[in-house]
Amino acid sequence: MTDDATHSAHEIDATYTETDGERQLRFDRDGRTAVVAQNIDGYAMVAVRPAVGGTELERYYGFDMALDHAAELLNVDPAALPIPDEATDMGM
Repeated sequence: MTDDATHSAHEIDATYTETDGERQLRFDRDGRTAVVAQNIDGYAMVAVRPAVGGTELERYYGFDMALDHAAELLNVDPAALPIPDEATDMGM
């Protein structure tokens, strides 16, 4: 497990974490959460969830599509999501 990398912009906190099985990018804004997750090997589709341990809502091949869904859950423009450098290569 790596240290968390946290970035904030537009009143959105983004935290990137690696667990034993996943890479997770969590967004928090005004009590809402959206999580983009990918397996630790980094070659699988990207899942979007409403919480770290939440039920998967959708899977995407592309990171941009997953970010669009995450932004929708947070009610923000996708361009407003701060992306930590460690997460920029997520998706297929």
